[in-house]
Amino acid sequence: MKFIVSSSYLLKQLQVLGNVINSSNTLPILDNFLFDLDQNVLTVSASDLETTMSAALTIDSTSKGSVAVPAKLLLEILKTFPEQPLTFTVEENSTIEISSNSGKYALAYAPGNEFPKAVNLDDPSVTLVPADVLATAISKTIFAAGNDDLRPVMSGVFFQFSPQGLTFVATDAHKLVKYARTDVVASQVADFIMPKKPLTILKNILTSSDAEIKIEYNDSNATFSFDNYILMCRLIDGKYPNYEAVIPKENPNKLMIDRSQFLSSVRRVAIFSNKTTHQIRLKIAGAELNVSAEDIDYSNKAEERLTCDYQGDDMQIGYNSRFLTEMLTNLQSDMIMLEMSLPNRAGILTPVDGLEDGETVTMLVMPVMLNS
Repeated sequence: MKFIVSSSYLLKQLQVLGNVINSSNTLPILDNFLFDLDQNVLTVSASDLETTMSAALTIDSTSKGSVAVPAKLLLEILKTFPEQPLTFTVEENSTIEISSNSGKYALAYAPGNEFPKAVNLDDPSVTLVPADVLATAISKTIFAAGNDDLRPVMSGVFFQFSPQGLTFVATDAHKLVKYARTDVVASQVADFIMPKKPLTILKNILTSSDAEIKIEYNDSNATFSFDNYILMCRLIDGKYPNYEAVIPKENPNKLMIDRSQFLSSVRRVAIFSNKTTHQIRLKIAGAELNVSAEDIDYSNKAEERLTCDYQGDDMQIGYNSRFLTEMLTNLQSDMIMLEMSLPNRAGILTPVDGLEDGETVTMLVMPVMLNS
């Protein structure tokens, strides 16, 4: 088994796949890339059992075969080469030899058949989604997903497909984000919960792709195919909470304000807040928003006044500044709307401008109790 490949082309593909590999694996074989060669197509795969990703590379070869090559070692050596063709030759003594313009390097390999096989989806449902739509949907929601191992369903992003449109939801019980598109639709109704890790990998590569992504899914697995990549992952098992029930429908108090001005203010004032609660207070009266925080233990306090457009009753409400900052940072609009009903009910944050047709973003942030 022998093939020739460009060093930078191979490195670029392997760096993407390398994100799948865990730093500590239960099975030693998972520390390897699987090289599967069939004439001039080299399929490289990486897996952590939950997520498997493969890339098809066009190379120069006439042979067939499969070997598992140590990932860390291979990435380290590839990073040091200037752009040049590399020749990989599999030797009889369980080593694979790499020949460059300046030298030869030998790595031990394992037989390719020891590498875990990817699952085949039986009769999956299929939906096509443009890369930029999926990348936006992931980056708009993933930050709100939880990290609680006791509630695994909340540690992923909920995908809801229907002929009316696509909806993506993430929540950790303190904040919730719902991203919806009516300009992209699915042929049938389906929903599933995607884990964070494969979504993070997808988000990083989709930003530079303009492909249509083919999403295939059944009850337990989902596959994303685009360009020369296939990413397959096991879905989170369980029923997603009824998120529609927690989004308050009647919100008579509406505050419209410049997003970057409000964000800067929250960031500055939050420095003076209590380090455990991160609590900030919003006091709204007329066209004035007062943002304040106090850490009684250290006699630290801060207060800022902003002008805003407000319709509703005068009110005071407390929020966790970290959640508010994350949400405001994640929105791209110039103006935002914060809709509230009572100081103990969730507030709804939405962008006023900067959205494409058919795109909606709804963010929900739970208030914290104010100690008067």
